[in-house]
Amino acid sequence: MNHKLHEQALDIVTASLTAVLPDRAVQRALERFTPGPGRTLLVAAGKAAWQMAHAAVAVLGRVDGGLVVTKYGHVRGSIPGVVCCEAGHPVPDENGFAATERALELVRNLTADDTVLFLLSGGGSALLEKPLLPAAELQDITRQLLASGADIVEINCIRKRLSGVKGGRFAQACAPAQVYSIILSDIVGDPLDMIASGPAYPDSSTCAQARAIAARYGLRLSPLARELLDRETPKTLDNVTTRVTGSVRELCAAAAAQCRTLGYETVLLTDCLNCEAREAGRFLASVLRTHAGSGRRLAFVAGGETVVHLTGNGLGGRNQELALGAAVGLQGLENAAVFSVGSDGTDGPTDAAGGYVDGSTLQALRQKGLDPVTVLRQNDAYHALRAVDGLLITGPTGTNVNDVAVALLDE
Repeated sequence: MNHKLHEQALDIVTASLTAVLPDRAVQRALERFTPGPGRTLLVAAGKAAWQMAHAAVAVLGRVDGGLVVTKYGHVRGSIPGVVCCEAGHPVPDENGFAATERALELVRNLTADDTVLFLLSGGGSALLEKPLLPAAELQDITRQLLASGADIVEINCIRKRLSGVKGGRFAQACAPAQVYSIILSDIVGDPLDMIASGPAYPDSSTCAQARAIAARYGLRLSPLARELLDRETPKTLDNVTTRVTGSVRELCAAAAAQCRTLGYETVLLTDCLNCEAREAGRFLASVLRTHAGSGRRLAFVAGGETVVHLTGNGLGGRNQELALGAAVGLQGLENAAVFSVGSDGTDGPTDAAGGYVDGSTLQALRQKGLDPVTVLRQNDAYHALRAVDGLLITGPTGTNVNDVAVALLDE
């Protein structure tokens, strides 16, 4: 391993994540918040829900009741006046269903004088859920979608039609109270109706689109599920104000700034990355190979959200697959590295935020009897990278604004 590049990768990751922590972002959004004369309630959902709620209560001083539902291991302590719940992600579970019922009970029978401060971040699609069909079937459909290679917009187009809170239905449940929604975006382009499946935003997708997605990926659906795909979602909401605060653009800008601080000429390739994870890795490796021998210290930054098409039963996430996908292309480049992390600190169903490879990784894998092509076919990037000290582990970060990948050439 190139220890210098590895240490620089850790520096870049730390600086990037620090820049997009939700505390300041929530504070900025609350500068325009004026609650009504009645009660002020707080509901937060997503991987960054605890951090967002903690910051909001610190600004407001108190709320008249609240609920947080976030991923297992993401609650960091108590918040005055707020019940904190943990639940399953990316597949919803009974704890998430129960927490959602508590949230709906909290906002039931509100008046026009009441206000719901709704804090939303990525992961909310799984964590805030009221199934309109048997829970086991919803979980099965979620697994099918996650394994299909569908992108997050396609996945959420289906999920919001199978839910009693997605696609604007949570805001409907709060009416006539006003909903002030603060969103930490984890989807490229910040489509408000798709972030966490848009519980408090009018749905722009159509039943025809949902049916086409189901057909495109060959989803196995019951008659009830197919009927739900034909039920239209709310297209207008008159009780919601929305503020987006924090996105992948800020994550990429912070990564690029730290690369420059370390002395690299830096190029932001895109903050709209959307392709197969391993192909993104191969592309970044090819960019470094093109410039190898130039005598320049170069950094290339790419942010967004790649996808993984499951063909095996291994363990990993899209950032680990991206990194491992770059390993072959970096072979022999002693001063080159590619790394990728998810800003929430948990890449797929693992304890790693992402992965790191450099010009020595392929040889190290082969010495362990591991072939990257076979590993990727098995979707087992986690175990392969762990074997060569290539995992990047941050722990839960308290934020979630998508992923960032960096390619470094240190000549």
